[in-house]
Amino acid sequence: MRFENKTAVVTGSGGGIGEAYARALHAEGANVVIAELDEARGQQVADSLGERALFVGTDVGDPSSTDAMASATTDAFGGIDYLVNNAAIFGNMELAGLTNVDYDYLDRFMKVNLMGALHCTRSVMNEMGDGGAIVNQSSTASWMGISGFYGLAKASLNFLTVSLAHELAHRNIRVNAIAPGPTDTDALNNQVPEEFKAPLVQSLAIKRLGTPDDHVGPVLFLLSDEAKWITGHVLAVDGGQITRI
Repeated sequence: MRFENKTAVVTGSGGGIGEAYARALHAEGANVVIAELDEARGQQVADSLGERALFVGTDVGDPSSTDAMASATTDAFGGIDYLVNNAAIFGNMELAGLTNVDYDYLDRFMKVNLMGALHCTRSVMNEMGDGGAIVNQSSTASWMGISGFYGLAKASLNFLTVSLAHELAHRNIRVNAIAPGPTDTDALNNQVPEEFKAPLVQSLAIKRLGTPDDHVGPVLFLLSDEAKWITGHVLAVDGGQITRI
């Protein structure tokens, strides 16, 4: 019960890895806000958790929406202690390169996948008071240089993580990120054809796809007081996909 009497906001938690984060935080005692664009899925997760869970319809690409989310969270639970910036466009992402992606689509994509983390951070930081922890959801694509605008957004998110860690340190707010490798979710299955999965698994040191539960422990660790002297760090959780020496 590391998070008893604390409040956590998890964006994009109407399914997949975000839902796993929300359920794990709730199981360890936190009040949990399901900050989700899809009303039906978000409400379903909140209802299944029961007490100490609240769905708040949130478009992370819109600062007015994230401001409203922060206000609703504070009204319900009295403050905010933790933020997990998980929301992203991925499962239904258009397949295009940087040289041919539609500019309007790219603008919306970056508003969600990069700026969404900044919008949410700016909205909740004043409700955190003196102390709190933020974890951004990056990706191993941020280091691979072959993932077009998705990799661009995640590489920029790594930079944002480090910058915010320094800007918010004087308020005792820690900011870290995890970079998941290929994880067995509906989103990945929509993006990666079945015939590509076997060679993908063979490229990993631990030869299996990840699961949402593989990411839960690292995120809860980074949020908890066990990581109270860790900030500005991007932790790869990827079965050994990326080696950095």
